Amino acid sequence: MSLTASALADGAWGDAAVKFGNSFGAIAGFLGILLLVFLAAGRATGRIARPLSVAVFLGPAALLLLVGLVVPLVRTVYLSLYSDDSSRFVGGENFGWAFTTDSVQEVLVNTLLWLVVAPLAATGLGLVLALLVDRMRGQALYKSLIFMPMAISLVGASIIFKFVYESRDASQQQIGLLSQLAIGLGWEHPPNWMLSQPLNTFLLMAVMVWVQTGFAMVVLSAAIKAIPDEVTEAARLDGAGGVRLFWYVTVPMIRTTVVVVLTTVMITTLKAFDIVRTMTGGNFGTQVLANEMYSQSFVQFNTGRGSALAVILFLAVLPLVAYNIVQLRKERGVR
Repeated sequence: MSLTASALADGAWGDAAVKFGNSFGAIAGFLGILLLVFLAAGRATGRIARPLSVAVFLGPAALLLLVGLVVPLVRTVYLSLYSDDSSRFVGGENFGWAFTTDSVQEVLVNTLLWLVVAPLAATGLGLVLALLVDRMRGQALYKSLIFMPMAISLVGASIIFKFVYESRDASQQQIGLLSQLAIGLGWEHPPNWMLSQPLNTFLLMAVMVWVQTGFAMVVLSAAIKAIPDEVTEAARLDGAGGVRLFWYVTVPMIRTTVVVVLTTVMITTLKAFDIVRTMTGGNFGTQVLANEMYSQSFVQFNTGRGSALAVILFLAVLPLVAYNIVQLRKERGVR
């Protein structure tokens, strides 16, 4: 056994050394090629100097964009028009399946619910916290604590909340914070939270809100501080204060930033996969579009249907991205 273990260990170390050498060689070769290209571009003169410089600096980014985005996009659209084994052209049949099947319609409704509730809750809560924290001493500490969930991956946040929502029989000791709070408030038999529909969907949204609220707070806080003092003082002299000052002065002044934050959180929410996959696997009525796309493609191996769902998801994200870009350009134009 010792000789076998020793041989296996030596083999593992040998494989690791070969892989490390190959990786190191690939990186060194890539850097060497870049160095040669940059040296050639730096020594170029005459008419080819500028085009060569543009090609050197934009070429790698354009190549990566082509390989990592454009080619997969074209291939996904192509696969969405074929049968699940990619052997037969079916046209829009997969898209028809997506919009007419009851189970997928439920997925689309859940996704729409996520798209409305989670971004509004995260942006609204972030705006309220931005107003409250800016009036407190040691605001940097509080902002850091509220922003901290952004440093946690959605999978990590899901695992945390999975323990929070853990539910056991009333005869057993509860380890889930939510169940223990419910018992402490007099609810003798709290439900299994992840099995309670549609409550479980909103509990999953709470994870996204918890993660994204810090982002919304930091961005909106910066926008509020950028409001000129003269505007606020003039509004106070005219009798505005409290809610009126917030609603008629603060909100209009930061409207563009609020829209950008809202659409950014909507894009993140629309692509929500990690939370659902980690906490429920899409079961118990919690399935969303991104997780259904994964299930169809890599669990059930229905490539055509999974690709169709991916195209629908892309088309849903595209207007939000375009609108976000337009708003950012308008804001830069005003500045």
